[in-house]
Amino acid sequence: MLRVADHAARTDTGRARSANEDSYWVRSPLFVLADGMGGAQAGEVASKTAVDVFADQGGLPDGPGTYEERLAGLVAAANSQVHERAQSDDQFAGMGTTLTVAYVGEDDLAIAHVGDSRFYVLRDGQLSQLTDDHSLVGELVRRGQISAEEAEDHPQRSIITRALGIEGEVVVDHFSWPVRDGDVFLLCSDGLTGMVPDPRVAELIATSPDLSTAATRLIAAANEAGGRDNITVILFRVEEVTPGEGAVVGGSGGQETMAGATAPSTAEVRAASAAGAGATATQQSRTPDDPRSVVGASTVEARAPRPPRHPRHDAAPKRKRRWAPFAKGFAVIAVLLVLIASGGWIATRSVYFVGTDDDGFVTLYTGLPYSLPILKLYSTEFTSGVPAQELSPQVQRTVTEHKLRSHDDAVDLIRQLEQGTLAGQNAS
Repeated sequence: MLRVADHAARTDTGRARSANEDSYWVRSPLFVLADGMGGAQAGEVASKTAVDVFADQGGLPDGPGTYEERLAGLVAAANSQVHERAQSDDQFAGMGTTLTVAYVGEDDLAIAHVGDSRFYVLRDGQLSQLTDDHSLVGELVRRGQISAEEAEDHPQRSIITRALGIEGEVVVDHFSWPVRDGDVFLLCSDGLTGMVPDPRVAELIATSPDLSTAATRLIAAANEAGGRDNITVILFRVEEVTPGEGAVVGGSGGQETMAGATAPSTAEVRAASAAGAGATATQQSRTPDDPRSVVGASTVEARAPRPPRHPRHDAAPKRKRRWAPFAKGFAVIAVLLVLIASGGWIATRSVYFVGTDDDGFVTLYTGLPYSLPILKLYSTEFTSGVPAQELSPQVQRTVTEHKLRSHDDAVDLIRQLEQGTLAGQNAS
């Protein structure tokens, strides 16, 4: 029989965001994490709406079906609520959220997942990702068209292909995982994984005296690396017990719901770490200037469970072929055409990037930084008076890398360039 021996949860706005759009809810043995998107208050509303579906139930209710099937049913219900709210209020139009949930049953662990938040297991000092990233680069990695290392810095890494709230129905990944005594599990938003590499995450967890300390250290590491996004981590350790031994829950215990201004600041987290703070965490909500967008959301009901994936590092290395660069180019074009044909390029309404116009002035564009033979996937929002050639090489790279951004993030970058306040802006 399995029980949760210890658990901890932390969330932080990060160093680059003005608000927190992450939400989580914990009542052991159920763990829920959502990472909202949509700008302004929409991302915060989307993530909180999703986790409230589980909070309102007080956990995983009894009913027909396996644990994972019931989890998937609640995720589908959360999708309906987020979608209905987005449709009924113009200020929330287009909002969405990731959602990853885990439930520790008597014999195994049930998981349901949508989006690019992640769920890991730390076993024998080795960290393995159990969920798939529902993102454009995640799909390219799975197809072997780019490497996991290339995905980390890919300019389209923020494009999500599946999220709650975008359509009336959503595909839900759900499966069961065979747990071993002593396994430690991690649910986290991309504010952690985008800043801290997996080996470092494993090291911080393995070397911490308890999960509360590990959670605090993970958030501190993400902030020290730049803290470009909201950071939320949920950790729990599972052990096997004989029936009748009881199911005492360690860690922070009880129910924790976190969203918005109730979350601790970075300074508070650091102070808690220095003072050896306990496991109780206050939750935050996610940032309004989230650069991510959802493209090509699916409209299929929850799919059947699949066997757990083997860790990426177990895969045999692939030989490089001479035609690989050409295949990658054609594959990217094919993916874009599919997105357009399916009506999925929502990015043309909600994604922006900074570049230069034909005269070399810094310009704000909306859409995707690609031109196809039949059309351009972007349009000009406005052109600044800043000549790119007068910028330092470092800032020129920032301007020409065509990184996808939220509207507020892109406008803020151009305003800093116009005012001369961006670090390292002036050419030497």
